[in-house]
Amino acid sequence: MNEQNGFDVEDLKVGMEATFSKTITEADIILFSGISGDVNAVHINEEYAASTPFKGRIAHGMLSASLISAVLANRLPGPGTIYLDQRLKFLAPVRPGDTVHARVCVTDIVPEKGRVVLQTTCSVKGTVVIDGEAQVKVGSAVRRAAKAAAQTVV
Repeated sequence: MNEQNGFDVEDLKVGMEATFSKTITEADIILFSGISGDVNAVHINEEYAASTPFKGRIAHGMLSASLISAVLANRLPGPGTIYLDQRLKFLAPVRPGDTVHARVCVTDIVPEKGRVVLQTTCSVKGTVVIDGEAQVKVGSAVRRAAKAAAQTVV
């Protein structure tokens, strides 16, 4: 793996994992509201949010879930990864100031298709706040070598 290319399917093993952590700030929540168009008052209005079952403002679920994409794109499998599918369960709220730890773990590899299935979780202070599963497509050293060999045949 390098900055240009992530792990090839041949290099991945079930059980490999990676993490990415970020503290969710007030600015993150406001900016995400603008980017996503989700201006639900539970995210941006403290007075309103205090009257909800959450008893205060919470971050957008998809803001926290987006950290999974950061792990997949930058760490495991890494650069070049194509996100195909994501299943998510939102289990607990994330609040401004919480540090979210996104983790991915390889659970299945389909080498002939270059596909990888990963368990995805986000946690705050040891509590899982998001649980899910992702499917991604990754490169293949074998396919690249075969393609290169086919192009050099005269």
